[in-house]
Amino acid sequence: MKAVLDFCLVFLTLHTPGVLSLSTHVAIIYPQDPVLRMGSNLTASCWVHPELGIHASSLFWTLNGQQLPSSLYRVQSPTNLSLALAGLNASRQTSGDNLVCHNHKGHILAGSCLYVGMPPEKPVNLTCWSRNTKDLTCSWAPGGKGETNISTQYRLKYKLRWYGTEKECEDYTHTQPYSCSITQDLHLFTPYEIWVEASNQLGRATSDVITLDILDVVTTDPPSGVTVSRVGQLEDQLSVRWEAPPALKDFLFQAKYQIRYRLEDSQDWKVMDDVGNQTSCRLAGLRPGTVYFVQVRCNPVGIYGSRKAGIWSEWSHPTAASTPHSERMMSGSCDSKSSGDSNSTLRRELKQFFGWVRKHAYGCSSMSMKLYDQWRVLMQKSHKARNQVGSPRG
Repeated sequence: MKAVLDFCLVFLTLHTPGVLSLSTHVAIIYPQDPVLRMGSNLTASCWVHPELGIHASSLFWTLNGQQLPSSLYRVQSPTNLSLALAGLNASRQTSGDNLVCHNHKGHILAGSCLYVGMPPEKPVNLTCWSRNTKDLTCSWAPGGKGETNISTQYRLKYKLRWYGTEKECEDYTHTQPYSCSITQDLHLFTPYEIWVEASNQLGRATSDVITLDILDVVTTDPPSGVTVSRVGQLEDQLSVRWEAPPALKDFLFQAKYQIRYRLEDSQDWKVMDDVGNQTSCRLAGLRPGTVYFVQVRCNPVGIYGSRKAGIWSEWSHPTAASTPHSERMMSGSCDSKSSGDSNSTLRRELKQFFGWVRKHAYGCSSMSMKLYDQWRVLMQKSHKARNQVGSPRG
């Protein structure tokens, strides 16, 4: 991220570039726009032009609009009032603090910017990824506490590991701070060396160098065409289908997928890790008559034989669907007491077996899902038969 130089608001008369002098100004402050480390001391002087007829003892100083106590002043000569500041705090903004000299009426005679901060520390957490092998984006974090309090430049440098010249990333327009994108002249099957250089007027620092192959850090767009639908009248299941990322259709790789889902009125997501490389899955053990939000993401593993784990894509946009209402909830029926012990024993056994089946049917195994479907149909038929037997005849 190239730092943009902000400018301190200095209230000076217009002048041409060069060394400030009383020949072109009614007054000057020395030193002009100093850059200092936090905790430093500063002695500044306000020189007024002799022709103004202003005695130095009538002047006063302000810092960021606040008048400084006269105990910090010293009259060096009829035209020179000095100011002593000890243990300077960091600048309030990277554009600097305004140190201004005024006459007795409060009119501004001269100004200077104080830049008080620290040299940068070694940048850390340098991470890179490639979207669909078309670019290489890297991000990092400033070292230490992260804030130097003065304008600091960060440059991402890179080169091919065994040959090639050092280059600098140029696209710092990424929305994420401390990041840069390399968008052209990328080489596959060749390792890159990448590092970050940080610098300001107080010093410079360089991150550790990382080495990577673009094929090892590929991520992709989220899966598209995500649909969520009911599985017949099974009140505790939903079917999820999606399409593989089209940008990688011409690459040799095996995708992994993850699904996460949550209740409509909850922010807690439940993640399914065992989806594998198929593009469909059933969610089981859901609440009947409930709206769920579902998302899918992709990890392009093994592009052109890469042995790295790959990088997960962003999650797809949430897709909503609801499970059917339970027949028991809709009919409002209840078991008659006359069916008594035999029915309660049967229900207990069925509940135990149902719990076992649901546990083993969790995920996307086709065999476990077939078993689960058969059991659910059996449960529904059994429930209907009991309702018919226990219902009064007209």
